[in-house]
Amino acid sequence: MVYCPAVRRIYLDHTATTPLDPRVFEAMRPFWTGAFGNPSSVHWHGRQARMELEKAREAIAAAIGAQPGELFFTSGGTESDNLAVAGAARAARAAGRNRVVTSAAEHHAVLDTCEALGGEGCEVVVLRPDGTGRVSAEAVAQAADGRTALVSVMHGNNEVGTITRVREIADAVHAHAALMHSDAVQTLGKIPVDVKELGVDLLTVSAHKMYGPKGIGALYVRRGTALEPLMRGGGQERGRRPGTENVALAAGFAKAVEIAVAEMEAESERLASLRDSLQALILARFPAAVINGHPAERLPHILNISFDNSRVSLEGETLLLNMDLLGVSVTSGSACSSGSMQPSHVLLAMGRDPRTARATLRFSFGKGNTEDDVDEAVRRLNEVLSRMTA
Repeated sequence: MVYCPAVRRIYLDHTATTPLDPRVFEAMRPFWTGAFGNPSSVHWHGRQARMELEKAREAIAAAIGAQPGELFFTSGGTESDNLAVAGAARAARAAGRNRVVTSAAEHHAVLDTCEALGGEGCEVVVLRPDGTGRVSAEAVAQAADGRTALVSVMHGNNEVGTITRVREIADAVHAHAALMHSDAVQTLGKIPVDVKELGVDLLTVSAHKMYGPKGIGALYVRRGTALEPLMRGGGQERGRRPGTENVALAAGFAKAVEIAVAEMEAESERLASLRDSLQALILARFPAAVINGHPAERLPHILNISFDNSRVSLEGETLLLNMDLLGVSVTSGSACSSGSMQPSHVLLAMGRDPRTARATLRFSFGKGNTEDDVDEAVRRLNEVLSRMTA
């Protein structure tokens, strides 16, 4: 297959990252060109930077139902997850709590941190999700006990889109006086996110999943929650996350959240329509296709499909690369290791066999996508599958 540079490219990987909204760029522009002060400095330039930083903090906190003093800026979702899980677990050791509970469908930022805690002597319980990618409150209640420091279960799965009933899990967790953390990187701006309604003690959010800048995220920490910092060397972010804050990125983050929340209802409805159209077309044309994730309680922008290995044999990496050669940017939801595509840990945890899990495409929609993109993506997928199964 020959790559044609003139082909119209279709970007369907908005779970990985989103383009920067021009309005967000304009919100950041003053801090790149003039307002350069260090927000920790006491002089005029520093005070101006501090004022803008706190305005951004207030805006983001308000969007998730938090108080400004409960929001801490980080470098992104991965650092926020690391800080929440490791910070809370290490802080709880003094009280004799040395167990962490999570799900096998979590992002590696949580799973790898839990694994590291296991190496420090922490007892780590990893629950297997059901066939939709969800763990139940009942399963968490059985795994948690008086020794549990923290339970971490994401709000919306980044691979299959399944929405977790976080409040039910949080209630079960709090019955044991443990802490509840949830990764909401994929949900903020797509569905309502309110820390009080979710009942969480810690919540992870990130800017670049909602047309904001890369390199900044935030962690909500409920007031009074003990948290051991990951880094040392400064008093910034009230000692929770030392290092000079990036005011430009914070301003961009705040603007991105403002836009996403304001446009959420209409845009999420539009994205769900695109997702459903693509799903219907794929299921109608490709009998071996199976949908991954919850059939109803799922994020509006994610469609994850596999091709049943018992009906058709497809090489996952070849499938993905050929879609790219035809101008469709999608992902498999898999991690690339040593040059070979590994099956998604999420799909394996959900019960998919390895070969079916490898033959997977994750489509994720965004602001720039249209019904024409859906039709064209299906046409190109048909071309790829025709070549691969000939």
